[in-house]
Amino acid sequence: SLDASHNTKRVEEDRSIAIEAAIVRIMKARKTLQHQQLIAEVLSQLAFFKPNPRVIKKRIEALIDREYLERSKDNNNQYNYLA
Repeated sequence: SLDASHNTKRVEEDRSIAIEAAIVRIMKARKTLQHQQLIAEVLSQLAFFKPNPRVIKKRIEALIDREYLERSKDNNNQYNYLA
């Protein structure tokens, strides 16, 4: 039904927002983190819906595009908090 697909889309959007919020909270506290550590922390904070690591990676990329985070210049596998 249209309603069910609309709700699924809504849930996806809400989850994206929750994932980004978790990433920003974690990075604000830590300032610098390795990719795997960040993924692990997001997964532990959002254990109630177990986000897919690929989705988390997409949200990290979106935050880099919006200049909340950057990749470390010395280590491509590490992120720095910017905001």
